[in-house]
Amino acid sequence: MKSTSSASGAVGSSATSGRRRLTAYQYAIETLRTEILQGRLKAGDRLRQDDLARRLDMSTTPVREALRTLVSEGLVFFDVHRGAVVRGLTIDDVNEIYRLRMTLEPMMAEQAMATMREEDIAHAQALHAEMLATTDVVKWTELNQAFHAALWASQDNSRLAHLIKTLRDASGPYIALSLYMRPVHVDVSNREHETMLDEYRTRDVAAARKHTQAHLDATLRIIVQAIEQTEAEAAAND
Repeated sequence: MKSTSSASGAVGSSATSGRRRLTAYQYAIETLRTEILQGRLKAGDRLRQDDLARRLDMSTTPVREALRTLVSEGLVFFDVHRGAVVRGLTIDDVNEIYRLRMTLEPMMAEQAMATMREEDIAHAQALHAEMLATTDVVKWTELNQAFHAALWASQDNSRLAHLIKTLRDASGPYIALSLYMRPVHVDVSNREHETMLDEYRTRDVAAARKHTQAHLDATLRIIVQAIEQTEAEAAAND
């Protein structure tokens, strides 16, 4: 791969400040997502492609691709008159997402246990080991998504899996925010994932359904607290 600042290239050392080499798109999406989650880019802020490209030292193509991804994640929306705008994270939105997840994911746990394969458990175990080893919030969040997807891999083609994936993708930014605000939640979740692996290994449907719902409820409460804290800090700085 050539070292350029194009969409397919990698950003240089001046832009990454010592970070591992990333494609321009990867660097743009990680930088902008982090700035939104940490409140440096606030709800209502306009995201002009030219300005962002100059600041990130790259062409507008990877910035445009990154903004599209942020739209799909729910962190940015496109306004007809203003272009890309930071959406921010709302309590009403996360409550709706998690109410739906608490209804659907226990159902998925039961269905997946009836069809799961040994290689699914092995894959989930390997992802769990990676989660234990990382301290990077964005990477942990991505691994978290992959961990649950591995447990449910045998149900990939079901309509239920499609619905849950959409909801899980939408909740990714909220999970990342909660981890930025309360890093200890990573350790709590890692322990819960270990319990979850045991439940899937033994095909304990009742325990898995109950634990899945409790896990989601606990995560929701932490996310709501993180949003409230972010809003309070933003109000204090106005």
